[in-house]
Amino acid sequence: MRSWSILVGRLFGVEVRIHLTFLILPLFVFWTEYSAHNGVANGPRDLALVGIILACVAAHEAAHMLVARRAGIFAKAVILLPLTGVTLFDESRAAQPKSPDEAWKWEIRMALVGPLANLLLAAIAATVVFAVVPGADLWKWPFLQPANLPRSLVWANLYLAGLNLLPAYPLDGGRVLRAFLSRTIDRSTATRRAVSISSTLAMVLMVAGLFSDTWLTMVGVIVFSAAQLEERAVVFQSVLDNVRLEEVMLTDFATLSPADTLEDALEKAVHSLQDDFPVVRGGDMVGVISRQRILEALRIEGNGYVQAVMNKIFEVSVRQESLSSAFRKLTARNSSIIPVVEDERLIGIVTLQNLMHSMALLAESRKLRRDSTES
Repeated sequence: MRSWSILVGRLFGVEVRIHLTFLILPLFVFWTEYSAHNGVANGPRDLALVGIILACVAAHEAAHMLVARRAGIFAKAVILLPLTGVTLFDESRAAQPKSPDEAWKWEIRMALVGPLANLLLAAIAATVVFAVVPGADLWKWPFLQPANLPRSLVWANLYLAGLNLLPAYPLDGGRVLRAFLSRTIDRSTATRRAVSISSTLAMVLMVAGLFSDTWLTMVGVIVFSAAQLEERAVVFQSVLDNVRLEEVMLTDFATLSPADTLEDALEKAVHSLQDDFPVVRGGDMVGVISRQRILEALRIEGNGYVQAVMNKIFEVSVRQESLSSAFRKLTARNSSIIPVVEDERLIGIVTLQNLMHSMALLAESRKLRRDSTES
């Protein structure tokens, strides 16, 4: 999700990103207006309508974040899609896991607060419009159009609330469905079932839109795309939880000595595919250093010793730890390498580079294996 999104800013320390699929929305609005008005469209008003929808989606996700914070779960990024959004939470700062019975109730609360926020905004907007713009005619079709932006503000919130109550994952209604399913089956299986229901509903919406309102077709496309993204995320999470470090760690790797000069270290880095190196003195690991850090130190300070610029604070793992545990350690320290030790002896390394590569291959192989089993 993050790799297909653009960072547009931060709000209270949380990344706000716009997914590339959001570009569908302005193109769709322009095309529908162009077709409805015999080749004439109002660009500024079209963009204003897109901005209204974007603001409503952002308010929706902000409500999710506030409720999640009360549960001890902190957001690290919000990704805005055309008619919905996805909040990515910081697992390293998460509170202690709740009991299964309490967890599914909290998930339902967090899911429903988004549509409730949009309904509240719609009520406030309608009150203001009635008071300030008496001729807005809120009940005139089409409800959502650039020609009447005050009316569109009210109905954008109403549509978003209704859309997100559909039982289509990852919409809020789909999250409620998953919460109920997870009462009797594991969370990963519950998510896959919710995604299957979501894909079926998306196809129905796309076909229905061909015979009625083209907005339904766009909603179906967005729901289907989001469901596929979530399915891949579930597969990745399964890999993170079930694969041990010994299955993916690098056992053939280069090391540096704290007595190496930076020029010698750079020379070794040139002849290695590694971006990160453990620093070893005798049999003990005393630090880590990256290729980028070596280059920066050489540019700023000139030649020196690895010991002076290496990072002496680092996490270590054991071979039986899961990828999920390693990933949390990497993100918590904002590091890119984790040494794997056994009996206080360095036996391997896991770098962010090889971790992402391994995750992609393992996730794809598991998906192929599951698809072949189901067929």
